Amino acid sequence: MSAKPKTSKTPAAPLPGKPAWTRKDLIAIQDLSPEEITLVLDTAAAFKQVSAREIKKVPSLRGKTLVNFFIEPSTRTRTSFELAAFRLSADVVNISATTSSLSKGETLKDTARNLEALSADVIVLRHSSAGAALFLSQRLASSVINAGDGAHEHPTQALLDVFTIRERLGRVAGLHVAIIGDILFSRVARSDIFALLKLGAKVTLVGPSTLVPRVFEKLGVRVTHDIDSILPEVDVVNLLRIQHERQRKEYFPSLGEYTALFGLTRERAARLKPDALIMHPGPINRGVEIDSEIADSPRSVILDQVTNGLAVRMAVLYLCAGAGSLETTKSP
Repeated sequence: MSAKPKTSKTPAAPLPGKPAWTRKDLIAIQDLSPEEITLVLDTAAAFKQVSAREIKKVPSLRGKTLVNFFIEPSTRTRTSFELAAFRLSADVVNISATTSSLSKGETLKDTARNLEALSADVIVLRHSSAGAALFLSQRLASSVINAGDGAHEHPTQALLDVFTIRERLGRVAGLHVAIIGDILFSRVARSDIFALLKLGAKVTLVGPSTLVPRVFEKLGVRVTHDIDSILPEVDVVNLLRIQHERQRKEYFPSLGEYTALFGLTRERAARLKPDALIMHPGPINRGVEIDSEIADSPRSVILDQVTNGLAVRMAVLYLCAGAGSLETTKSP
């Protein structure tokens, strides 16, 4: 029989003067306070310094086991979590839907409980169903980290996005961020909205009316279907991939029509402020959401987001695993 689920762990206060982290799980940005988000970002900044050293590993999670349990395909997120765990000296096991007992009819709960019985300390879950990570977190003693659940949330992507904005522009509060594309089916958009608003940014959503309905205004954001009107105002443009796998055909115009109305072309990019950042969570559809020339331009921080994702996921693993103090990062 597996251990009873825990609601918290020994508080980890990795930075002097910062509040303790008491959550065993990271399920949604919506659950976090601004102080908790800032704690993750500050912890990530410390771990990013570790990645710049000759010896990039620290013993913070030595003896811990992480299971990457990805029911949906992923490259960036799964690899980022795997590298983050290796950098923290944890053991890592990767499991996909096709290699798990789910393909034989076993339930998600039973599969996860078997992993926990094998002493998995942290389970990183990506699942096509919204609420899957929360479901497991309420039933397992292991820490559960949501790596994307349906069209609900993708919390570590939002954390690396705001980390990148803060690193490049020095702050998040007071900035104007435009999120452009498929908002309705995007878990990244939801997590970004919550993170940006909690940290004091102004958010405008842009896209076709079918994919950016006015109902999102209830969250405290602005909605517009005219990309050209908003570009000169914003400090950050975050472009989203079209979620073809989660939508029906009637939601989406043709690719050519979408690019003509909402793609960040060279002409549109010229209307941005000189220091405006261009972001994309990936994978990029070049020539659809963004021109290749703009994706590779100096003000694009798309690769910075990938780099920062490693530091952010190190911070999340460290905090949720209850590792204690960052004192351990002083030793290689």
